[in-house]
Amino acid sequence: MAARFLSGNLLTLLNSGTEYFPALIKAIDEARHEVHLESYIFEDDATGRAVADALSRAAQRGVTVRVLVDGFGARDFADRLLPELLAAGVQALVYRPDIARFQLRRHRLRRLHRKLVAVDGDIAFVGGINVIDDLNTPHQVPPRYDYAVRIEGPLLTPIQQALHRLWEIVLWAKLNRRYRLLPTAQKEPEARGEQTAAFLVRDNIRHRRDIEEAYLAAIAAASEDIILANAYFLPGRRFRRALQDAVKRGVQVVILLQGRIEYRLLHYATQALYGKLLGAGIRIFEYRRSFLHAKVAVIDHHWATVGSSNIDPFSLLLAREANVVVKDRKFADELRRSLRQAMQNGARELPFDSWKRLPWHSRLLRWASYNLVRILVGIAGYGGKR
Repeated sequence: MAARFLSGNLLTLLNSGTEYFPALIKAIDEARHEVHLESYIFEDDATGRAVADALSRAAQRGVTVRVLVDGFGARDFADRLLPELLAAGVQALVYRPDIARFQLRRHRLRRLHRKLVAVDGDIAFVGGINVIDDLNTPHQVPPRYDYAVRIEGPLLTPIQQALHRLWEIVLWAKLNRRYRLLPTAQKEPEARGEQTAAFLVRDNIRHRRDIEEAYLAAIAAASEDIILANAYFLPGRRFRRALQDAVKRGVQVVILLQGRIEYRLLHYATQALYGKLLGAGIRIFEYRRSFLHAKVAVIDHHWATVGSSNIDPFSLLLAREANVVVKDRKFADELRRSLRQAMQNGARELPFDSWKRLPWHSRLLRWASYNLVRILVGIAGYGGKR
């Protein structure tokens, strides 16, 4: 489905939790009618507590507050934070509670990976930042490096619609009538700026490929350069071919990836692709300064995206995701400068020769990891040539 771009928006790029959480808590504290929050992770740490306290304060002064978290990503939420939120009057639900944790089932891989907030129909936040402290990075070097966007203007309408739609789906699945949405007259957000943007979701019904197709269309139209930053990068054949074709047209393609190991299988599976990507003329930088969690891109100084979707089969084929796509030179250039600074100060470019000289057992490990991930995706029912 083609992206529906809306003009008249005011977009603010937020770099990591140090910029995101103060803006989020301020918006919640100023809410008058409704706060609706979705997050894959809602951690019981200093930041999670601060957000939970703000939500509780809002509910106690009569604001309708809804919280939806993922049953796997926020698997401790029900025991640690949920009771206090419910006691304060917050409406809270868990998406697909992870009961049989060690069973491989297709539905278990369909996670709620979106990070969305809407406040009063006036302000929204979209991005890749979970409700977790930037310094809370188990087995990783802090801080967490990520992005979100604060949004005012007409783009609020599709964001609110997406939040309400999933809330109703979860209520129906749980046979819960207590938290039903009451019919209210939704005001149309007024223009607040001059920026044009679209809101895209990925689900398992009507919007299975919307985010991927937006990427592919932008890559196909690129004429100058492409910068991708992704925490987990394991693109299918169509995506890899699109990047390779861009290089053949004279486009400079740069990819910023996580240089530190979080999930060993995915890390080595991604590295299995390095040789072909580097051989095609694609530049790869590994971010080593801290923990890269970003899922963003900039193309040709005027197209940018910020969101929750990685370029891997779990995001593009299984999870519920949400991205903002922006057509605005000022926003794109701001994100570009931030990424360039991250590459200059915290990343290392990989020379092609070093990967050609890898010993055979290292190459075998990486290709075995890559094929194992493909097998796991196939078991889940999402194999095929992509």
